[in-house]
Amino acid sequence: MPAVSPAVDVPPQPWTGRFDGDGPEHRRWWQAVAEYGQAGPGAVPGNAGGGGQGTSDTPKPVALLGFASDEGVRRNKGRTGASAAPAALRKALGPLAFHLDRTIADAGDVVVSGRDLEDGQERAGHAVTELLDAGHLTVVLGGGHETAYASYLGVSASQAVQGGQRLGVLNLDAHFDLRDEPVPSSGTPFLQMAKAEAHAGRDFRYAVVGISEANNTRALFGTAGRLGVRYLLDEDCEAERVRAFVASFLADIDVLYLTIDLDVLPAAVAPGVSAPAAYGVPLPVISALCRQVARSGKLLHLDVAELNPAFDVDGRTAKVAARLLDTLLR
Repeated sequence: MPAVSPAVDVPPQPWTGRFDGDGPEHRRWWQAVAEYGQAGPGAVPGNAGGGGQGTSDTPKPVALLGFASDEGVRRNKGRTGASAAPAALRKALGPLAFHLDRTIADAGDVVVSGRDLEDGQERAGHAVTELLDAGHLTVVLGGGHETAYASYLGVSASQAVQGGQRLGVLNLDAHFDLRDEPVPSSGTPFLQMAKAEAHAGRDFRYAVVGISEANNTRALFGTAGRLGVRYLLDEDCEAERVRAFVASFLADIDVLYLTIDLDVLPAAVAPGVSAPAAYGVPLPVISALCRQVARSGKLLHLDVAELNPAFDVDGRTAKVAARLLDTLLR
């Protein structure tokens, strides 16, 4: 029986890209992505079950879900426009040559209506849980970094985490996003997660690569210290140091939720974000980190956040994000 699609606001739209031929040797992403619940061309069956990436012989099928939201960025007094990011990410992915040995399905978009961010996060979380429990590696295309709490709601309710597997959250970001404020925003998701994990009686395992000391107050560093957050400053992100940092974090968890805030990259590489980085972590370091995570076998869910197409230059940021997603799914 075909999979039952989760509830979304916008159903999957046709993908487009360059056409070089119908054979598998010519395939690009736009030709490989199927509507969720339908078999795509050259489908590779995936394994169902809890966490990780499956075996090397049967990689888990991927389910894409858009989260069209910039209400969290607006609340955080940032540059809005991230609600257009899911479409821009698909457009950047479409022309890429398809070298993956797994199926990719598009489940459509959850859209934050008006200013009701919390409802949108809850609905996106339900969709993520359904997709995870159906045996998929889930990928959310955000959205401002309020996307992270929507992802967390889905991951924390999944069979993998409810079954007792130790969840780790790895954030590639210039910011802790641990603000303690009365109204949730793109600056609060990880403090929301910390409180939710404490309420559930679980340890909060949170690590950040790329923190900008200049863009995080002493209060935020204090919160990070109290919560036991592991982090690397952007100026300390040499390749080997990042590799060791990530390896240490992965050793203490069973399943990983990876979230990429594109403002972790230098502004010249990722200009199309709400808060462009004055320093940032070099793209080769971030790419190597993604490859390390992909090979760990622990990746349960990932998302990409803060792409703002209105401020992008020649689609540069979207193309970088697409390249990182392609690397993560290899």
